[in-house]
Amino acid sequence: MYADDLLSPWSEQTLGLLPPVTLFDAHTHIGVNDPDGFKCTGKELLQTLAPTGSRAVVFPMHEPGGYPPANDLVIAAAANSGGELVAFCRVDPRADPVGEIRRCIAAGARGVKLHPRAELFDLDEPGVRDIVALAEEEHLPILLHAGRGIPALGVHVLEFAREFPNARFILAHCAVCDLAWIWQRIHEYPNVFFDTAWFSAADQLALYSHIPPGQILFATDIPFGTPPSTIISSLRPALQAGLTPAQLESVMGQQLERLVTREETLDFGPAVGDGRIRRDPLLARVEYFLQAAFGIAIGGGDNAEMIDLARLATLVGDDAPQAPLCASIRELLALALAMPLGDSLTERFAHVHLIVSAAAIAATPDVPVT
Repeated sequence: MYADDLLSPWSEQTLGLLPPVTLFDAHTHIGVNDPDGFKCTGKELLQTLAPTGSRAVVFPMHEPGGYPPANDLVIAAAANSGGELVAFCRVDPRADPVGEIRRCIAAGARGVKLHPRAELFDLDEPGVRDIVALAEEEHLPILLHAGRGIPALGVHVLEFAREFPNARFILAHCAVCDLAWIWQRIHEYPNVFFDTAWFSAADQLALYSHIPPGQILFATDIPFGTPPSTIISSLRPALQAGLTPAQLESVMGQQLERLVTREETLDFGPAVGDGRIRRDPLLARVEYFLQAAFGIAIGGGDNAEMIDLARLATLVGDDAPQAPLCASIRELLALALAMPLGDSLTERFAHVHLIVSAAAIAATPDVPVT
């Protein structure tokens, strides 16, 4: 999928720096009707996971026609996956959510997905409280979209987490809508977790430095992300932040396993703090131009000028301490430039994954590439 084959040398090299545990991905989708044009079948999901040997939680993509048939498809895919997939059901809080969740749990689902942006609701919708009360009763995890396109929802989540301590909440996409402040209180809420399905190295570094590692879960957002791209863009920042092997194992999947099996989660200590995060000024220039190139590509424009500025910023000289990282970034940029951008967002994602991976390398100066 996308640029996975091209990224495999970098993702395999990163995995070589990590504990040898099976990745368990907290955030993937199946669906073919999403209005944004992205599609993924159960077979395609398994094919995407296979090269890294990953397991995954899976739930439906946006289904404008409703979720019961889509939930059945996800549950069947998980049942037929030999344990590689774990189903979450997706519900609309206005469409008998408790009845649908009970039906899906009885059929094998192990959690719930809520998407306030797609279903156009906020967390004071009455049906949301009913969902959380059921999660409290059943010790279920609830994964919430907490990325772009929505107002902040963290205050509501913490109120629910305090009132319903047996419910588990997973804020997707590094909780970018609330990360600026929620880290100051999150140590009081051991039942709130954060997934790493997000593209920005700056947000990943903020997450790993300010959130307790036992509350962070590896996630790709397939079909928007993939394991190779996310290993580079998320787990390199975890290494840069200085997580211990036990903390890395928790992030990579062991804590998620406890959540989906309704076990007690483990505490892996406080957030490491931003004192462990070193930024290199020369590499920060590279990252800046690459983030600009990412934004232009996502917006449908031509980012060749920003890529060339990033390339020029990597020309630090062979004797510079940044030289190995810069050479690696130039390799990725050459691959990106050789790949046609295309007109649609789906056509641009291979190019985008290469840019995001290069930016992650620039943001992690203490993590080797060879």
